[in-house]
Amino acid sequence: MSYRTPVAEIAFTLRHVAGLDAGIASGLYGDLTAEDAEAILHEAGRVADSVIAPLNTAGDRHGTTLTNGAITTPPGWREAYRTWTEGGWNGLSADPDHGGQGLPLLLNAACTEMWNAGNLAFSLCPLLTAGGIEALAQHGSDELKDAYLEKLVSGEWTATMNLTEPQAGSDLSLLRSRAEPAGDGSYRIVGSKIYITYGEHDLTGNIVHLVLARLQDAPAGTRGISLFLVPKVLPDGSLNDLRCSGIEHKLGIHGSPTCSMAFGDHGGAVGWLIGEENRGLACMFTMMNSARLNVGLQGVGVAERAYQQALSYARDRRQGRGPGASEPSPIVTHADVQRMLLTMKAYTAASRGICYLTAQGLDAARGPEGRAAHDRASLLTPVAKAFSTDIANEVTSLGVQIHGGMGFVEETGAAQHMRDARILAIYEGTNGIQAIDLVTRKLPLNAGATMRAQIASMRVVVDRLLKDGAPAFGHTAARLRAGIESLDRATSFQLKALASNRPDDALAGATPYLRLFGLAQGGACLAAAALASNAALRAGETDPAHAARIALARFFAENLLTAAGGLEESVIDGGAFTQDAALALAG
Repeated sequence: MSYRTPVAEIAFTLRHVAGLDAGIASGLYGDLTAEDAEAILHEAGRVADSVIAPLNTAGDRHGTTLTNGAITTPPGWREAYRTWTEGGWNGLSADPDHGGQGLPLLLNAACTEMWNAGNLAFSLCPLLTAGGIEALAQHGSDELKDAYLEKLVSGEWTATMNLTEPQAGSDLSLLRSRAEPAGDGSYRIVGSKIYITYGEHDLTGNIVHLVLARLQDAPAGTRGISLFLVPKVLPDGSLNDLRCSGIEHKLGIHGSPTCSMAFGDHGGAVGWLIGEENRGLACMFTMMNSARLNVGLQGVGVAERAYQQALSYARDRRQGRGPGASEPSPIVTHADVQRMLLTMKAYTAASRGICYLTAQGLDAARGPEGRAAHDRASLLTPVAKAFSTDIANEVTSLGVQIHGGMGFVEETGAAQHMRDARILAIYEGTNGIQAIDLVTRKLPLNAGATMRAQIASMRVVVDRLLKDGAPAFGHTAARLRAGIESLDRATSFQLKALASNRPDDALAGATPYLRLFGLAQGGACLAAAALASNAALRAGETDPAHAARIALARFFAENLLTAAGGLEESVIDGGAFTQDAALALAG
């Protein structure tokens, strides 16, 4: 089946979970109106459905080819990219001073979900460009901004992120690429990089590489890394001293060229410093933090597409007899298939809410809330990235399960979603690294006050559920409250471990802690949506989506959030495995 953007559900989540209406009312979003936002979402959905999504299967089967250093993208890619950029989508949230539209990051997040649900491999290219725009806008010199930002914002040029080397993956302290001043304000870059998404392609005439490298006599480790802008085509129109030396043959995202890049075969690629010498990692993290939220949105998008396909298949496929049936029934009538479909839908909706909340925090950081909103978004970013991509793997796997044997063969396309989703928990910082970041860097923000405030906001949702008292909510309030209290106790344990100089105890429980956070926050998001829907029903609205949201929040609370207690125990009592790991692994 083809993908159809759930515009109404996305819009509802923006308004009633992520606070779009409140932001518009407060003036945070300038002269944007609810009607404007709705129109943008509908047009984005149309483009995702009619332009990007139809290329997904063909792109997976065709892949990319490398010939004499030039990459050819799948058929239709160039035309779709041109249509997409001509619509202004590449610069939706970029600064109007550089040709962008200056719209909220929250609105852009919704559109990012749509593009990636339509075609994840295609949408990776603008995702990296968005990060490059942000890094250059925040840290680049005026000369570099004038020369490159407008064309990056328009999509006429694209950007890449060059971090990884064969010996330096997640540990960038091992990075060897080097840079030497050329005496004219530029530098010469020499080195090799791997896993460079869209490092070479035929969509645009220029590719702007952001490259990490070391200057001579730079401090050891990550303190000695600088960031450079290294374009494929130099300002005088000549080709720079760089090339794509190979492409990877991957499990998924076949339409996205993953390149090995060689810089300086003939003396050094010309580059210009971004930010200060030896402070490149801080500049690059601007790009990576943007990318981490967007990767979380990729998880939401591919999960949504897998759910839609599984639901369609379950409604058509007849096997066994459902309750009271005398003939073979659609498998959607069977309880276990319903459980799997509801799990897919609930996890996807919960992740959507978390990602949109993160984007809203980034928007609010530019307004009166300032630092507090920035810290909230920083706290939520590793959860948005890791929780959403973990569930993408789980949801796409369930999609294959629902298809049965037809899911295991490539014909239906269910397997592609699972293959494409697998990378999401790995790139832009593995999910284990996200858990470490959450526990060691984000949790201690403001001595834990930022996290306590986030927990308090979840408790407000429980209070609203209890006040509402609708029978349709079932045990939602009780289960959500129990999950939040588990998170609170686990938080106290982690903060105490860090304060007592027991980081190993905190790290041993970092991954279950992140999952617990995601479950509690996701449950609160679904409950907030359910409360808004219940209010609409009481006001006389008859949209069946309202009752569906209430039922979905209840399912999540009564069937998925029940894992919170076990995760709490893993955080607090499960860390002893580190003492016995060597013994256990020796067998």
